[in-house]
Amino acid sequence: MKISKGIVMPGLTRHPWWRANVQWIAGQARNDKAHILAAVAALLVSGCASIDIDQAVKETNVIARDHTDGRLELSRTPAQAQARQQLARQLLAEPLGMDGTVQLALANSPAMQSLIAQSWADMTAADQQSRIANPVFSFERTRLGTELELGRLLSFGLLDLLTLPQRRVVADNRVAQAKAQLAAGVVEQVARVRQAWVQAVASGQKLTYAAQVKDAAEASAELARRMQQVGNFTRLQRARQHAFYADATAQLALAQHAATAAREELVRQLGLDDAQAAQLKLPERLPDLPKEPRAAADVSAAALQQRLDIRLARLQLEGAGNAQGLELANSLFDTELGVRHDTIFDHGERANRRGFELSIRLPLFDGGAAARAAMDAQTLAAAARYDAAVRGAASHLRESYSAYRTAHDVARHYRDEIVPLRKTMAEENVLRYNGMLIGVFELLADTREQIAGVVSAIDAQQQFWLADAGLSAALIGKPMATSAAPSATGAPTRPDERH
Repeated sequence: MKISKGIVMPGLTRHPWWRANVQWIAGQARNDKAHILAAVAALLVSGCASIDIDQAVKETNVIARDHTDGRLELSRTPAQAQARQQLARQLLAEPLGMDGTVQLALANSPAMQSLIAQSWADMTAADQQSRIANPVFSFERTRLGTELELGRLLSFGLLDLLTLPQRRVVADNRVAQAKAQLAAGVVEQVARVRQAWVQAVASGQKLTYAAQVKDAAEASAELARRMQQVGNFTRLQRARQHAFYADATAQLALAQHAATAAREELVRQLGLDDAQAAQLKLPERLPDLPKEPRAAADVSAAALQQRLDIRLARLQLEGAGNAQGLELANSLFDTELGVRHDTIFDHGERANRRGFELSIRLPLFDGGAAARAAMDAQTLAAAARYDAAVRGAASHLRESYSAYRTAHDVARHYRDEIVPLRKTMAEENVLRYNGMLIGVFELLADTREQIAGVVSAIDAQQQFWLADAGLSAALIGKPMATSAAPSATGAPTRPDERH
């Protein structure tokens, strides 16, 4: 329905409601303009169009194109559900990369479908507030002696009709808020999926190296046991090696649980059932770092205009201003206009009586001061929220970019400096061992240190991809918590090699 210079209601004249009811109304309203007004108000309700959720989803795909790649949709038919299941089977047939994981979440996650459906409900509820309430038809039959009177009254809210343009503006604003909330929810959900994928892949990598540390520690403990048996090791020396082995075994158990927990978190984010979870395959390692990090120009003042939290706060401020006068009028006045048609039978004679009724609620006891104060407070609160969103957005973007660049620099430092140095040290120690300059325990200890360095590099790489997902969300949606510092490796402490 469009409200401009006229009222456009395409196809309405072919509707059965029109043929059945307009004839009655027109017959009763030949000489009464109030009857015509009632007919227009009644027809206006049936001419309003409903919310097009498919168009709203398309708009979300445009706003969050870097996150959805245009694949977000609401499945409402068996054919759409079958297509989603087919896509899920295709994606699960191969190890899931980060982009494939996002596609699978968009196609398979019930939480994503619930988000869209709930947004549809919110949009419809907001649009409903602009509709005129249905007219009320009252019929009464009274008898006084030989006189029989039949009364018919068709009434509707006059204030609803008079404030229709303003209520349409308020409803459009609330629909726009629901669309912004949908886009923000989708961006946040996609960012969580990406972070869950990073955690799952990194946990699998660290589990592999934890198993290697445990194997090295087990070899050291076994060698120490045999050397003590032949008298070449003291009980203290053997106990040190066995303690390291026991610690490495405990760390391996913790790593196994961490890998399982991260994988199950990814399963929940993707909305996989038991059969799909069993098919889930992940890459053996995280992606390599990008050749160059994002430029600082990408996090600029222009990006603030794209932020959904700022857009939502601005819409809320505009909506509060638009709704203030409308809500005040509705709280003070309740006006109804009714069209009457009475038929009186008396001694075989019939008489018709036509007219109208107007009822107005008078603001005698409540002048609306409290309502005006409450609406002023709501508008001020909306303005303050908008200011807070604008001021906080720039700070959050700087923080997210700092976390991203720090994580990138640390991960690159591990890749280019620490890991190559550990590898060089390991190669040199192998040569020293072959030359009998060091013993087997020193060689095993160096191997464990090299593994610990690789695990630290994995932690740094993991933090970078987590920060990357957080920055991508912060550029358009609301900020997400990220940390620039790599987490503790949890590697067992190297035993003291002193004899």
